[in-house]
Amino acid sequence: MRMRIQTRHTYLGARLVLVSILASAAAPTHSAAQSSQGKPPNSQESKEQTQSISAALPKGKKLYLKDGDFHLVREYERKGDRVRYYSVERSAWEEIPSELVDWDATRKGEAEEARRNQESIEKLRAAQAAERVADLNVGASIEVAPGVFLPENEGLFVIEGRNVVPLGQSSADVKLDKGRLLTQVLVPIPVVPTRQRVQVPGKRAEHRLTAAQPEFYMRTADAREPEMELVRAQVKGEARQLELLSTYITGQQVSKRNAISIERWKVARGVYRYTLSQPLAPGEYALVEILQEGMNLFVWDFGVDAGAPAPAQKPSSPVKPKQ
Repeated sequence: MRMRIQTRHTYLGARLVLVSILASAAAPTHSAAQSSQGKPPNSQESKEQTQSISAALPKGKKLYLKDGDFHLVREYERKGDRVRYYSVERSAWEEIPSELVDWDATRKGEAEEARRNQESIEKLRAAQAAERVADLNVGASIEVAPGVFLPENEGLFVIEGRNVVPLGQSSADVKLDKGRLLTQVLVPIPVVPTRQRVQVPGKRAEHRLTAAQPEFYMRTADAREPEMELVRAQVKGEARQLELLSTYITGQQVSKRNAISIERWKVARGVYRYTLSQPLAPGEYALVEILQEGMNLFVWDFGVDAGAPAPAQKPSSPVKPKQ
């Protein structure tokens, strides 16, 4: 018994000496690599080196055991009642009985690791995309379609085939039911209930579209992010009504407008793309900017003269203006 113990101690000592020799042999190599360069690498070289080092490092996964412990392994395979795995810690192939492995915890851990890896990839892609957008020059021409470029001046543009057409603005009025005309600002009357109609003069917009699902681009002068809505106008008499604003005796205001869902995409600083969630039926429309105090009365109006009617739209529910 004494001889066996002494033999085991001798084996462990020899193993520790071997590990020390390997570690000391690896250290000068790292120092030599640093001294041969003579100066720190630039950011590009550092990035490439970081990527190469990350790729060279072993990527481990956890092989959970029923006693609550785990082995960090590069890969494993189950052969009958044995599990053969490559240990990341010891850089060697090892085996254990398969009955010691908690397979449910191992599979759960692998699924969680895959989910985290996917999230990291998506975050990295989003950060890279945001960096590219931030680097774009807002004054430069932007290609919105093959061979089609957005003008460098600010404004709202509609894409019609290979043509980029600027949309002009019209001034909307706010008219009381009693016939009183207000311009540029809304004046609530907290005591007497009132109804105010936001409308654009004229039955038809000057600019006409034939595409039922156009795309719009906006370039702002101050690189702000405007909150835009697409509103279908209701022709009433000689005007196109965009919004009905009701003021109750309590002073509460309720706004009702037929808004159509649009999605905003950031193209560059101060440049935004707007896409539609559904085709537009023939009729009168306006793109409006929603400010903190309500709708901006300078709107981009247009009409749609598509040949085939689009699906009927559901009426929108009343919208309370922002306080």
